[in-house]
Amino acid sequence: FREFERFERHAEKLRREGNGIDYVSICSPNYLHDAHIRFALRNGAHAICEKPLVISPWNLDALARIEEETGKKVYTVLQLRYHLSALAFSQMTWIKHTTMRVNYCTPRGSWYNHSWKGDEEKSGGLLMNIGIHIFDLLRSLGPVFKITLLEKTSRLCKGITVYEAGYVDVTVHWEFHLGRPEQKTITWGKDGSIDLSIGFNNLHTSVYRDIISGGGYGIEDARPSIELVHKLRGL
Repeated sequence: FREFERFERHAEKLRREGNGIDYVSICSPNYLHDAHIRFALRNGAHAICEKPLVISPWNLDALARIEEETGKKVYTVLQLRYHLSALAFSQMTWIKHTTMRVNYCTPRGSWYNHSWKGDEEKSGGLLMNIGIHIFDLLRSLGPVFKITLLEKTSRLCKGITVYEAGYVDVTVHWEFHLGRPEQKTITWGKDGSIDLSIGFNNLHTSVYRDIISGGGYGIEDARPSIELVHKLRGL
């Protein structure tokens, strides 16, 4: 289907014939996620949506109400939660004040700024396109109690978030950059590090298998990072 309206009519026809769709996988531009999730739920299907579920956090509450009304679920694709190094990181215990550095640099051509990804109203900007992955990973550190945005352009974002990790603080200096050389690392202390440029094979397959088998992550799992990015964008 080259037009969503034609797919919508087809999905409704299948539902009325008693042969409705079970799951709708949503990989559309960020600003369309909310509408496409609503479409899935109201047509009797579960929604599996790429990050971010929505750009504006208040839309999460509306989606939760539609979940209750329809009895269908909204799942979000949080593939880093299935990354082996990220899993090990999320289970770590921090016993002293720690400073971390996140360097996430990935190549993107000039097409980026000319596509919907380069339009902050449609994508949420670099903080949503890339930052949302990292902020979801860092959620395991604990609640965020201080945020600082140092620089924000269409191709570079820098800032600091401070987390309350039990009885200690973890300060994270992060930088998201479109360019070269490619680097996707989290480092701390003398030798603590994670390399997120490797280990990505089949993570989406793991996400979908988990959902189909009754697991998966939903609206409330996605909420903290979406709310954090929304606050950062408002600074």
